[in-house]
Amino acid sequence: MDSSEHGSSKSSTGVTSGGTLPPGLTEEEAEEIQVELTKVEDEIQTLRQVLVVKERHATELKRRLGIGPLSEIKQNFTKGWHEVQCSNAYKKTQETLSQAGHMTSAAFSSMGSAIRNRFGEIRALPYSNSGSNFSMRHSLSMPAMRNSPSFKSFEDKVENMKYKVMGRSNGESDHSPTSNNAPF
Repeated sequence: MDSSEHGSSKSSTGVTSGGTLPPGLTEEEAEEIQVELTKVEDEIQTLRQVLVVKERHATELKRRLGIGPLSEIKQNFTKGWHEVQCSNAYKKTQETLSQAGHMTSAAFSSMGSAIRNRFGEIRALPYSNSGSNFSMRHSLSMPAMRNSPSFKSFEDKVENMKYKVMGRSNGESDHSPTSNNAPF
């Protein structure tokens, strides 16, 4: 390259038009970098044009196969849902909810047993000392029922189950409270 070509290239690159070069960079290195930058930018532009053509071609192929935008969205949704189901967070949540369901089922089973036992206790009691025939509704009082061993046992089981479910969802240990006066 002779000095006249070199001089014209300096002004066309724009690197030296401000009169200063970045520190540690010679004029020749700056011109080489500028030429390389121009080539890379041209390649990027070409790749963008190729990508547009490829996208149009893919759209045409999908249209010919009968794959419309709606079926493509459905396919993407199905794939996404499958990925969610395979995730560790989903599996952990599913396991926790399953355990909570089993505990709830056990609590309702225990509650049924406790109620059945309580009704058995009530049936064994006489309706009244005076011999009059009161209905079962009149013979039951809530304070008396709450203080019965069956009700206390049921209340403890429900409280322990509640603690286990709430404790596991908060990352606490599996130890349950032992208070018999816990609110229902």
